[in-house]
Amino acid sequence: MSAHDIDYQINGEEMQFVEIELDPQEAVVAEAGNFMMMEDGIQMDTIFGDGSQKDSGLLGKLLGAGKRVLTGESLFMTMFYNTELRKRKVSFAAPYPGKIIPIDLTEYNGKFICQKEAFLCAAKGVNIGIEFSRKLGRGLFGGEGFIMQKLEGNGMAFIHAGGTITSRELQSGESLRVDTGCLVGFTQTVNYDIQFVGGIKNAMFGGEGLFFARLTGPGKIYIQSLPFSRLAGRVFAAAPQAGGKQKGEGSILGGLGNLLDGDNRF
Repeated sequence: MSAHDIDYQINGEEMQFVEIELDPQEAVVAEAGNFMMMEDGIQMDTIFGDGSQKDSGLLGKLLGAGKRVLTGESLFMTMFYNTELRKRKVSFAAPYPGKIIPIDLTEYNGKFICQKEAFLCAAKGVNIGIEFSRKLGRGLFGGEGFIMQKLEGNGMAFIHAGGTITSRELQSGESLRVDTGCLVGFTQTVNYDIQFVGGIKNAMFGGEGLFFARLTGPGKIYIQSLPFSRLAGRVFAAAPQAGGKQKGEGSILGGLGNLLDGDNRF
């Protein structure tokens, strides 16, 4: 199915949103919970799967929705359809601080692979499926498990990642080692595997985990500076402990630590 040809504009810096302009009869699909605002004339409809398989029947829709469950997403997606005879706009917001990355699937031979929960929205006709890892080590230690998301088709898709985003174009045979949590996505030509960090001291006390993600070109990869799991871990560590006190609060060492880090509330 040919994807709808949509126009878009990404707004904001740290907390971005993407504004999509729909021509008459055009539609966009999005994850539930990412909707921000829409103009009059746009109809919202909850659908099974991604709506990319036209008239696929109940079984096809159930299979499509089942794939989404394996990636940790909801059975349903939301479609926004322009019912008027003029252009209308709908916007979708990033779920946490980071950047929205536009992916033109026609530039990547119709397929892009990304981490679970990275997908934000896409033109109707883009298939949001699953990518199984055929390598045991990658599935067990790659940080994403055996399943990643894949976006297929010939339209625009939008993914989101945390912090600052950088991209690298790897030449044939060129490799890059990346923290497993910092990997956002890559083109289908990239070989993705894992590599042991090496050295007992590095493994035991390095604090960077036991494995790197090793990506070998040719192809393009996207990397994020702040994975959501890292952000959540820091927030949890800084949150008050049971009883409303921070770790070490009330002790001499705890008070000294607060003084040194700029928090003088004893």
